[in-house]
Amino acid sequence: MDRLDGKVCVITGAGGGMGREAAIVFSGEGARVCVADVDLSLAEETVTLCSSEAFAMPVDVASEDAVASMYAATAERFGGIDVLYNNAGISPGDDASVLDTSVEAWQRVQDVNTKGVFLCCKHGIPHLLERGGGSVINVASFVALLGAATSQISYTASKGAVLSMSRELATQFARQGVRVNALCPGPVETPLLLSIYGDDPAAFARRQVHWPTGRLAKPREIVNAALFLASDESSFVNGAAFVVDGGITAAYVTPDT
Repeated sequence: MDRLDGKVCVITGAGGGMGREAAIVFSGEGARVCVADVDLSLAEETVTLCSSEAFAMPVDVASEDAVASMYAATAERFGGIDVLYNNAGISPGDDASVLDTSVEAWQRVQDVNTKGVFLCCKHGIPHLLERGGGSVINVASFVALLGAATSQISYTASKGAVLSMSRELATQFARQGVRVNALCPGPVETPLLLSIYGDDPAAFARRQVHWPTGRLAKPREIVNAALFLASDESSFVNGAAFVVDGGITAAYVTPDT
């Protein structure tokens, strides 16, 4: 079933994790894909896993010139762009409580997670307008909706900004055929998250007790939601906080608490 047949998709952070899974799934559904990542070698590995036309593009989403070049190269290669999947993000280990986070750590996360999405929308949406519309999927997080005593203040603030930005853009461009939604995953089994908790079972258990399902999501479970948002099946979904979190935001008491 080619749910994205004929569509051109740009996926940032596609060198691994959810981004890589999205490139594989989207290409399998007929999309032509720009596989963008700050690490070109990882992006090239992802391209080898794609089943339709795809190419690797090195991009630092915090660089305006790099982001603009990414979209220009994709439009030139494929004739236009239909879907922006703004997935790139970081959460460094030194992003902690507001009492402990340095200004440098704060800014590093903001540059990628907030400024990066801003730049991808700024330079990507004009290409969608040229096509008469399209879909923007900005990756926020369930932490944009919930607070936590185990704080990662800059990451949380950045994802809240992505959610607010998505709502505003959804309102601004709706009558021009551009839909903008914020995908809000719960904890996902990705290299990023596993690297944070892999060496600290107690930290993992501290969080796991609050998950109704008791487990991390698989990348494919999140990408399936992104596939829906990228496709024409979601033609009336706009400005949504599209939550895929296994019930975390619905929970007050879980079976283990």
